[in-house]
Amino acid sequence: MIAVVDYGMGNLRSVQKALERVGAQAKLVERPEELEAAEKLVLPGVGAFKDAMEGLRDRGLIGPILRHIRESRPFLGICLGLQLLFTESMEDGLHDGLDVIHGRVVRFPENHLKIPHMGWNRVSFKKDVPIARGMPEAPYMYFVHSYYVCPDDPSVTVATTDYGSEFTSMVWKDNIFATQFHPEKSQAYGLTLLRNFAGLC
Repeated sequence: MIAVVDYGMGNLRSVQKALERVGAQAKLVERPEELEAAEKLVLPGVGAFKDAMEGLRDRGLIGPILRHIRESRPFLGICLGLQLLFTESMEDGLHDGLDVIHGRVVRFPENHLKIPHMGWNRVSFKKDVPIARGMPEAPYMYFVHSYYVCPDDPSVTVATTDYGSEFTSMVWKDNIFATQFHPEKSQAYGLTLLRNFAGLC
C-alpha cells in the first residue's frame, strides 16, 4: 500500500488518482498509525512551507515520516513535499523543515521572468534514477512554484531545470526521491515516474 500523506493542504486526491491509474493501491492517510503501516510513502503539497510543517506537527506525522525514511522504505516527495525535506525555508521568514536533506529553500530572484514558475519546462537528468527509467533524458514536466531547493551536497541533485538560472528539480538520496515538478500533472512521463515508484521493492 502507498500512503499519500494528508496534512490538510495540497493536491492530495489528484496524486492518489494518478497512482491508482498506474495500478497502485494508494490511500490518503492522516493518522500516525496508518502512516506507520505504509510500505511506500508519498508526501505531496501545494502551499506555504510554514503551514505545511504546522499541519504535519499538529497531526503527529513528523515522527512517522522520519521513521519511514530511516527504515529505508521508499519515499516520494512532490513539490512542497520536496522542500519540506530540507533544513530550512526562507518563505515568509525563516522556518525549520524536516532536515532530512541538508540545505535551504530560497525564492527565485526578481527579474524579467514571472513568479511563480508555472507551466511546462524541461527536466534534465544528470544520473540514471530508478524511478525515471523509461523516460527520455530531458522530458518536459509541469511546475508550479516560487521557491526552489539548494542542497548542501550537490550529489543529491539528479535533475535540473533552467528558469533564468539552473535549479534542482529532482533529488535522490538512498530511499528518498523527490521532485519539484508535479508528476501527477505531467501526463505520460509523470505517470511513468509514478509507475516506477510504485514498483520499487
